[in-house]
Amino acid sequence: MAVLANILDIISIIFLVVGLIFICLGMLGLLRLPDVYNRLHATTKVATLGALGVLVSIIIQEGYTPMGVKALTVGLFILLTAPISGHMIGKAAYHSGVKFCEGTCLDEYGPEHGPKSVPKSVPKSVPKNGQKRQK
Repeated sequence: MAVLANILDIISIIFLVVGLIFICLGMLGLLRLPDVYNRLHATTKVATLGALGVLVSIIIQEGYTPMGVKALTVGLFILLTAPISGHMIGKAAYHSGVKFCEGTCLDEYGPEHGPKSVPKSVPKSVPKNGQKRQK
């Protein structure tokens, strides 16, 4: 029984350390990246993985207790809401006029990529299934 407890402790410590490493990488990304969009990408992805690592460590240590169930619930909530909130914050930053960094190549929300524009390589009349294109 003591061997199993030691193995669970080692696995829990591994998840805890990996989660903390992800959280530290997210902090570095927050400090080092050039604009709000890159920072947002780093923090939402990395912090989600970091928080899940810490919560899995808690679940392993606590087992099926009220604390373990709460950690599982919080982990599922973070897993479901972090990508959505990151997307909404990025969209709000874009619509409020926050500029991209100099290295950004493509603005997918820009006027040249709007719903009314047609790419230059696509013909004006697109044939339906089974019909040949008119020249």
